[in-house]
Amino acid sequence: MTTRRFLIRISLLLLTFPASGQTLKTVSLDDVWGQNQGVFNQRTVEAVNWMKTGGFYTTLDGGKIVKFTITTGALVETLFDSRQAKVAGTETSVAVDGYQLSADEQKMLITTQEEPIYRRSSKAQVYVYDLSAKQLVPLSKGGKQQYATFSPDGKRVAFMRDNNLFVVDLSTQKEIKLTTDGKQNAIINGGADWVYEEEFSMSRAFEWSPDSKRLAWIRFDESRVPEYDMQLWGKLYPVEYRFKYPKAGEANAQVSVWVADVATGKKVQAQTGAETDMYLPRIQWTKNSNLLSIRRMNRLQNKLDLLHVNAGTGQANTVLTETSTTYVDLEFTDDLTYLNDGNSFVWSSERTGYKHLYLYDLSGKLTRPLTSGSFEVATVSGVDEKAGTIYFISTEESPLERHLYSVGLDGKNKQKLTSQGGTYTANFSPDFGYYLLYRTSANSPVTVSLRDTKSTTDRRILESNEALKSRLSAYSISPKQFFQTKAADGTSLNGWMIRPANFDSSGTKKYPLLMFVYGGPGSQTVKNDWDSRDFFWYQTLVQKGYIIVSVDGRGTGARGTAFRNATYAQLGKLETEDQIAVARQLKNIPFVDPARVGIWGWSYGGYMTALCMTLGADVFKAGISVAPVTNWRFYDTIYTERYLKRPQENASGYDDNSPVTHAAKLRGPFLLIHGTGDDNVHFQNSIAFEDALIAAGKQFQSFYYPNRNHGIYGGNTRLHLYQMMTNFVEKNL
Repeated sequence: MTTRRFLIRISLLLLTFPASGQTLKTVSLDDVWGQNQGVFNQRTVEAVNWMKTGGFYTTLDGGKIVKFTITTGALVETLFDSRQAKVAGTETSVAVDGYQLSADEQKMLITTQEEPIYRRSSKAQVYVYDLSAKQLVPLSKGGKQQYATFSPDGKRVAFMRDNNLFVVDLSTQKEIKLTTDGKQNAIINGGADWVYEEEFSMSRAFEWSPDSKRLAWIRFDESRVPEYDMQLWGKLYPVEYRFKYPKAGEANAQVSVWVADVATGKKVQAQTGAETDMYLPRIQWTKNSNLLSIRRMNRLQNKLDLLHVNAGTGQANTVLTETSTTYVDLEFTDDLTYLNDGNSFVWSSERTGYKHLYLYDLSGKLTRPLTSGSFEVATVSGVDEKAGTIYFISTEESPLERHLYSVGLDGKNKQKLTSQGGTYTANFSPDFGYYLLYRTSANSPVTVSLRDTKSTTDRRILESNEALKSRLSAYSISPKQFFQTKAADGTSLNGWMIRPANFDSSGTKKYPLLMFVYGGPGSQTVKNDWDSRDFFWYQTLVQKGYIIVSVDGRGTGARGTAFRNATYAQLGKLETEDQIAVARQLKNIPFVDPARVGIWGWSYGGYMTALCMTLGADVFKAGISVAPVTNWRFYDTIYTERYLKRPQENASGYDDNSPVTHAAKLRGPFLLIHGTGDDNVHFQNSIAFEDALIAAGKQFQSFYYPNRNHGIYGGNTRLHLYQMMTNFVEKNL
């Protein structure tokens, strides 16, 4: 394959050109992870809360919660200043980690002293701030709280503590304990267990009814779930940390949904069926305070039911069912919006082979499709019922991009609202008069603009990252170039390449090449989006003469169900074949040194690297595997069984493509890295692979970061990690 045929897209020019004669800086690891860390950080507009009255919004900036005018951006007032506000009766001030306004915008919840637990969960001290009285009081004095949430009328706050649910009446400060059976590693009321939090992207598991009179929650009984024992290394003796973690094929928590009348404490259990080995990953109130919706999935996740439950009696009715010959991914049915008319809802489904939106009546009868075509709706940004319009982000322009569209609730008049290439998200005001539009691309950090819904032009720019662009103009930066290549079966694949400056494409000079892979189901590494961290590490490598490449193989996202589900029941097989096939094609490019092609990845990418270094031992010279799964039997039920079924039903799917099975095939230099405190992909994975490599007489390098979790960070950790990986690449590739 010739260079011209391989690179079929023109490179994206990064940012601005330097002034003539300017000497450009080179990127260093200190700039990315060390003493100069932050030089490449982009600014954005975050913690934005649209106010419901008067055309204002609020943001959190530097410990201040500030109110602005939407149209001009003029500062109206500071609603809360952490340096001035004192806890009532004391001289104590509080730092602000987050905030939440009540619906009537008269009170505010201030979170401080936040402690992370897992990926999405945390606990914090919460204070209630009265904006009129300027009074700051603790929400509760019984210990830190989780998931504190105002009732819709703003008169109460619900939260979880010690696995039980509490409600505080703000007028009296009276605290009511709604549940009493919560217990560590046994019963959780109102918060997700580890596996739901990680794989169903949830943490809070309770919801207020629209009339503020009822609270619905999911109860997790973890009693039967096996415990994972993770050692935390201390000064003298290690500390034992035990938590419930259901590995593939093992017992899950038994889940149930309950509804309580907050005034009386009366509780009703939702009748979700006789089967207990199933999932209840979502609860959501309809616009009717007596009607709760629940989503129920079977253990193999190839069937999803939408239930409507009478909140007074617990009686349930199945109104809609989605099925698949492979799996129903909750992410693709997660855009459920009940409309204010009380008679209909918007639902997302992959039934056509692509995720699209549909309008149903409340009984579950399909009214009409709202979108269709060979593209995916990524997310619903909002539904403006008064205008009869739904706003959504989709891949219609390209799988590499995300653009904002609108379409009528009648399914007509679809419009594209963004024009420049890139990746967009949108944040709409409650009345749909205005929205914040966030755009990034591979050649530009985020720009945040204000628009009104009557036009497609910017009213004003809130953040343009001009300071970052100015800093970048002083550096020698090599851009990403997008290209297309072929999978092992001939399927077209998307990729990007970063080449050294002053690149010689003639073939006279041969360049070593490092591939980056993730490859998990539905993932993407190849997008027209800003890459704020590894991109700049790659700059340090291209400065040393390396080419960097990433290609999304079969099983990855944004290209429809058939493309993604091709890897079902055989994770690792096709993905590895594709990376090997791509590497072989890259070796045929005149400017690539065919004897110096390496690969690296993290998590699923670490798994892929281990397989490529064994099954593709004749192709890849060296590899770095960070925090890899090495046997899917070690990973959790929800993720693993969704794609592989249970090991009891598909043993070969687990074992045939396990790096442990193929350890004896390793040839080239191999670096295995893991954090010993990884609660997600357990350290056990690397131990098992290392043991297999030793048994096979294979030499390799390994490094373990004490007590670091799956992200391997904290203090000097990332600088140490990336310096080690850089050294390995320079020595072995």
